[in-house]
Amino acid sequence: MRLLVCGGAGFIGSNFVRYTLERYDDEVVVLDKLTYAGNLENLREFESHPRYSFRLGDIADPEIVASAMDGADAVVNFAAESHVDRSILDPSGFITTDVFGAYILLEAARRAKVTRFLQVSTDEVYGEVIGEASREDALLRPRSPYSASKAGGEHLVQAYHATYGLPTLITRGSNTFGPYQYPEKLIPIVITEAIDRRPIPVYGDGQQIRDWLFVEDHCSGIDLVLRQGLPGEAYNVGGGNLRANLELVERILDLLGRSRTLIEHVPDRPGHDRGYSIDSSKLLALGWTREPSFDAVIEATVRWYADNEPWWRRIKNSDDYQTYFQSNYGDRESLAARR
Repeated sequence: MRLLVCGGAGFIGSNFVRYTLERYDDEVVVLDKLTYAGNLENLREFESHPRYSFRLGDIADPEIVASAMDGADAVVNFAAESHVDRSILDPSGFITTDVFGAYILLEAARRAKVTRFLQVSTDEVYGEVIGEASREDALLRPRSPYSASKAGGEHLVQAYHATYGLPTLITRGSNTFGPYQYPEKLIPIVITEAIDRRPIPVYGDGQQIRDWLFVEDHCSGIDLVLRQGLPGEAYNVGGGNLRANLELVERILDLLGRSRTLIEHVPDRPGHDRGYSIDSSKLLALGWTREPSFDAVIEATVRWYADNEPWWRRIKNSDDYQTYFQSNYGDRESLAARR
């Protein structure tokens, strides 16, 4: 199978490329714009691989997309602006990539007559969920510009299946973590700041509940849906590990031997959802399995960042990252002074 992976140089996308090349004889073509979160270092080990190739380009560019999709049997779309904090600061890029970009991909896939089109989405499209678990037929109630843009892309995917018969699939993953995650998300921020013994910013009271999913389990779920899922359907991919943010931060600090006094509560972000939870029974019934030990995978993740300091330190020293961090948490000196 010739597989076009859009956004394949990002966090989950690069892990999916690795997962695929190590398990199948598929040819993988990566299309990535290489924005701040796209990083060819994530795929450096495959530069000379006979079944891997890379194309630089934007999924919102029809000509580039049509060229990259030429000869593809299937498409997996990871390409997205994906961080809630950044969507609050500037929603425009999220609409362009997550909605218009999805449209460009769908149009190209329809013309190319691909046999599978899988849209990678998020559990955040369900909105705030407390005391229950969302199933795939639940209403979508996004509450941030990011989740709204992802829901918009999903609606287009479903419309192209209903209107044109395009064999589409959707996965909705829960909060994913693991190697190669850009250090703006909670787990890599905590690990990398703690390694440097810096204050750890925690939004509000830290009691927001998330379902944590190891990236390899996420990739195996996406792969199973791609190959065995029913066209027109959506599948939840949840970790089954509900944890409060503060509990998770404390666990990481303990693993690194750092004091919990590093925790610094900062003002909560606007519209911060208190909880997400999804029911993955549909995917489990398809034969999906996931790592049963959360402790094992969080420990492996902490070790990866500790062992790969040059990878993340270069990112954290960049102007983009410094601007992002200050916009959301204030400068580090101010954080330290508050303690």
